[in-house]
Formats: sequence, C-alpha cells, structure tokens
Amino acid sequence: MNSNDIFCKRILLAALGLGLLAAPAFAQQSKLIARANTMADKLEPQMIEWRRDFHEHPELGNHETETAAKIAAHLKKLGIEVQTGVARTGVVGVLKGGKPGPVVALRADIDGLPVTERTDVPFASKVTTTYNGQQVGVMHACGHDTHIAMLMATAEVLAGMKNELPGTVKFIFQPAEEGSPVGQIGGANLMVQEGVLEKGPKPEVIFGLHINSQTEVGKLKYKPGGTMASADIFRIKVKGKQVHGAYPWGGIDPVVTASQIVMGLQTIISRQIELPEDAAVITVGMIHGGVRNNIIPEEVQLEGTIRALNKEMQQQLHDKIKLTATKIAESAGATAEVEIIPQTPVTYNDPALTDKMLPTLQAVAGPQNVILAKAVTGAEDFAFYQEKIPGLFIFVGGMPKGKDPATAAPHHTPDFYIDESGMKLGVKTLTGLTLNYMAGKGKK
Repeated sequence: MNSNDIFCKRILLAALGLGLLAAPAFAQQSKLIARANTMADKLEPQMIEWRRDFHEHPELGNHETETAAKIAAHLKKLGIEVQTGVARTGVVGVLKGGKPGPVVALRADIDGLPVTERTDVPFASKVTTTYNGQQVGVMHACGHDTHIAMLMATAEVLAGMKNELPGTVKFIFQPAEEGSPVGQIGGANLMVQEGVLEKGPKPEVIFGLHINSQTEVGKLKYKPGGTMASADIFRIKVKGKQVHGAYPWGGIDPVVTASQIVMGLQTIISRQIELPEDAAVITVGMIHGGVRNNIIPEEVQLEGTIRALNKEMQQQLHDKIKLTATKIAESAGATAEVEIIPQTPVTYNDPALTDKMLPTLQAVAGPQNVILAKAVTGAEDFAFYQEKIPGLFIFVGGMPKGKDPATAAPHHTPDFYIDESGMKLGVKTLTGLTLNYMAGKGKK
C-alpha cells in the first residue's frame, strides 16, 4: 500500500466514522480524495515556485497590488469567478461545483511586514519602502507567502474536480492581516464590512491555516474555543501640574504617577485575574513625557496592548485598567484619561465544528501528528470571520524536521525561515476539510 492509499484510507475512515458518508457516496468520495491527494503531490514544485516569487516581491498591507494581480490571474485561468478590489486589494474567487451542496470558505492572508530580511536564501526580499515615515525593508516574515501559494494550489486541485464537487468554495485572499496604514482600516474587518460573507454565495463555515516556523514539518496543531487572543490598544493620558524639577512639591508629578500606573496595571494580571481560566496580558509599550531634565512636565502618555482569550475576560481587563489608572492618578492629585481601542476579537474555533473535523485532520496528517495545542496570546484577524460564521483555524508545521524549536527563528523576525516541504500538508488539509465537510452536508 503506497502513501496515497494510506492517506485515502485514513480520510475515508474518518468520514465514515463521523457518519459523513452514506454507503452509496463512498466510492465517489474515495475517488475525489485520491485525486486531490495526487494533484497536491504533483503541484508541489509549482507551489514552491509561487511561494518564492511572492517571498521575493512582498507588499505591505493595503498595497498588495501586484500580489493580488497574480492571484486573480491564476484563479481566472482555472475558470473561477473572480472579484478584485475587495477591502482595497483583496481577491475573492467562487468555484461552483457541479453538484448541490454547502458553501465553504477558505482564507489566506497576503501581506508582508516592515522587516528587513537577513536570510541567505536566493529568493530573499530586497524590497524597501517607507513605513510610518521610516525607510524599511519589506519581508514575508510571517509566512503569508506560503499561505497564498497553498490556497492557490488548493484552488487548482478543487477546480480540477469541479463537476464532481458537491458544493461551492469561496476563496478569500485577504490583505492587511498585519494591520493597515495609519488612518485606514483593512483586513478581515473591512472584508466583513464589505459583505464578503454575505454577498454572492454565503458560506456556512470558514477554514484557515497558518504556517508555523517552530512546529515541525508534517504536524498540525489545533485548539477548540479560544485559540488566539483578542488584541486591544489602550492609551492613558496622565495630567499633572508642571513645575521646576528642583521644587517638586509645587506641582503634581505625572511622571511618578504614570510609573505607579504601570506597576498597578501589572497587579491586574498577577492579583485580580483568574489565570487558570485563561491567559491574559497587559503590556505597556510606550511612555512619552517631558522635554528637559529639570522640568516636571504637565502630561505623560502611556500606550500598550491588552490580550485576552475570552470576551468576558476582555471586558474585565478593560474595566480594571480604567479603574486602576484613574484611581492611582486621583490618589496623587492628578487625572488619568483612558482610551481603549478594540482591534481584533478572540480567534475562536467553534467547538462543534472542531470536533467534527478533527478526524479529517488526523486522517490527513496521521493521528500522531495532530497536536492539541495551548492557546497563544498572539492575535489573528481571522477572528472577524468567526464572529459571523463557525470557523476553524489551525497551524501547519514549517520547521525542518529534527530542528530544536528553541533555535528556530520566530515569526516577525529578520531570520524567519520556512521549510517549503511543509506546504503540501497545508493543501491536503484544506482540500480534506472542504471535501469532507461537503460530504457531510451535501444532498445525496
């Protein structure tokens, strides 16, 4: 029995075990799975070529014009209905299968980061641009180039079985996952606002994946419920009374007050939050105040990030930050104005959908390679789709086999590196999830 036969047997047993397939549908599903698996293998060299092209020519959020043009051209070549200019530079493709069934959405993010690449690969990015007034390098330092290539390959696989496909697939190539330029909105939030889940065929579910540079090739990681944190910005303006630094008793010192607020915020996490329930983070990332060593300024500003893994804890953190900052300032005779700016909701994997599709993940990668992971406090705007429809977001291994994760360069760094052999599993995962979900929901 070859590897393709083993793959097909696993995924079919998964589908049958879930009651996704009636006996008459067994043969048809077997053929689709076998074809998808074979096509994914054959497409690997092309997928690597696509990935390297995108890696060498990265574009920042809301500026992915060339990237979008290449994606759109590929989808049109496959006969897929294409819409461009979605959420500024996004691309949406619709593949209508030849048989009735559910609509499944698949998403890939397409933007790079303001990071100067330091790897020695021959396709390393040499692109530079101006970002927030600074000259910076541009790099796919989070693996979005692999996400594009994997979803393009998935589109080709599924388009190749269009007539037998029991449903419709909506391919969402999303810009600006890493954030939009100052003064703009974008990403999944804008896509949802523009009706990507409402206009045209309305998907029942959405699947997404993320390559991971510290997870070994061949492995998948998942978690039901809150899997990635919400991300909110907080800004605190501490106002005191300006005075000569030699006579501090004559004023109200916002520097000392702001320092006390920073420490007070840390006690929210360490003393007021039930951490065994879920992780939470409050980080102060910026402090600005004063212009001269011997002048106590009138005002100090703090800015930071809030991370939570459920909505209740998120609201609790908002309330406690406001209370802590204002009361500490009041105790010093100062005032504190607190502004909290929501950014990204919790990336929440629908538990029922996760449970339903877990056998598919195990069939694709092998049960020993599917890992129940801990939640992470990084954020992902895939969460905006999951607020509207059930979604499942998983991690795909991109670290060379045998490498120590502690020595692998993390995401968003100049040395970030992905083993391209991990991408094929991503394609098989997306096609497997799509076909098995359709098999369970489509009309027989």
